Amino acid sequence: MEFIMSIWKYFAENILTQPAYFIGLIVFIGYLLLKKPIYDAFAGFIKATVGYLILSVGSGGLVSNFRPILVGLKDRFNLDAMVIDPYFGQNAVTAGIEEVFGRTFSQVMLLLLIAFVFNLVLVRFKKVTKLRSVFTTGHVQMQQASTAFWLMLFCFPNLADTHILILMGLILGLYWAVGTNLTVEITQDLTDGGGFAVAHQQMFGLFTFSKLAEKLRGKNSKRLEDMKFPGFLSIFNENMVATSVLMTVFFGAILLVLGKDYLIAKEFMKPNKDFFFYILNTSLNFAVYLAILQLGVRTFVTELTVSFQGISNSLLPGAVPGIDCAATYGFGSPNAVTVGFLFGALGQFIAIMTLILLKSPTLVIAGFVPVFFDNATIAVFANNKGGIKAAMLFPFISGLCQVFGSALIASWVGMAAYGGYLGMWDWAVVWPIFTVVMKYLSYIGVAVIVIVLIVIPQLQYRANKENYFLVTEDYEAYKEKMNK
Repeated sequence: MEFIMSIWKYFAENILTQPAYFIGLIVFIGYLLLKKPIYDAFAGFIKATVGYLILSVGSGGLVSNFRPILVGLKDRFNLDAMVIDPYFGQNAVTAGIEEVFGRTFSQVMLLLLIAFVFNLVLVRFKKVTKLRSVFTTGHVQMQQASTAFWLMLFCFPNLADTHILILMGLILGLYWAVGTNLTVEITQDLTDGGGFAVAHQQMFGLFTFSKLAEKLRGKNSKRLEDMKFPGFLSIFNENMVATSVLMTVFFGAILLVLGKDYLIAKEFMKPNKDFFFYILNTSLNFAVYLAILQLGVRTFVTELTVSFQGISNSLLPGAVPGIDCAATYGFGSPNAVTVGFLFGALGQFIAIMTLILLKSPTLVIAGFVPVFFDNATIAVFANNKGGIKAAMLFPFISGLCQVFGSALIASWVGMAAYGGYLGMWDWAVVWPIFTVVMKYLSYIGVAVIVIVLIVIPQLQYRANKENYFLVTEDYEAYKEKMNK
């Protein structure tokens, strides 16, 4: 048993939770199942892995580029608060899980294994479960398993290790399967049959806001890509120019408030560097990293889509992979990403100021991952379904939800004391509801959550029985039928 666990730990640490290699492995296996030559499978592995690594460079650059602002807002105004960010949330669990509950973080790896296997089983029996997608975003799985571990221990602190892990694994695996399944139709529509779903931190949010965006869209509603500016404003028709200008205004205003002396003192800026060009460079790098991210998306998504047909045909018929939300940024309007970030940030900052004015015992510092990746993704989908108004309104609402929801749940369960909480939409809205239900209804609450999650795909299926599985099996035929 110990030998098997050591193998699993090696696989989990080096492949499963390293999405570049996990996606590459999926592509490699998929090409072999399609009976492609071994050299084609190897080439596919390289392109998919490198593509995801390129995406990671873009994502990491965006995060590091925003760090001086986050640190500055915390230090400059003496805000001692928790940060809503997946990595801060994972660190909080690592720091406090043994002290608060007497458990070890290594159990999180077992939870991840149970939940992932359950996700595969649910999709394998899709004719019964109506679930069509597999959650493959490994680093997100680790972050979610960490936070779920804390939340469920808070509800059932006296449950034995084996029992709590099985209970957690069933709920988390069901959440992964149902959440990714909710994004299948809207992602296929956005990407025109891209052959993947979204497996991230805002799956229920994407579905909810997409449905609301459909209601908001009128006959004359325009999408961001349909909007053409006249005269000198035509420069904003170019995504790179629009992003650079808007980020210069956004970053510039905050960096001016922080001041050159502070940035030098904290070693974010060199003393001999001109302050204007520091602001300009920081702002333009946002557009650079966004372009790198989109290049990575284009590089690996094509390989994954083609190769997953082998896995779908042989092992999981009619299934699609759920992948990082950033993969959607190569579709729809490029400006939706910037609009989502700005309006989401506005919502978060207003919510944070409200907490300060109300003298909340738990203050929140905005993390870049929720403010960008949640809200940019929501804007991409909202714009596709509801146009410009939806792309501005729903990220703003999301920003409010992220701060208020995270402040409430993190202070209640005790994570705020350890400096962080995951903070993204599903974990600021959906999982707090789960936690309340389980805490006050105990095992009846668990049953309620499981039943609700099982019913959701059944309702999706009943709404469009004829085409429900066709959307993943033959998108062109699905589109033709839906148009008729």
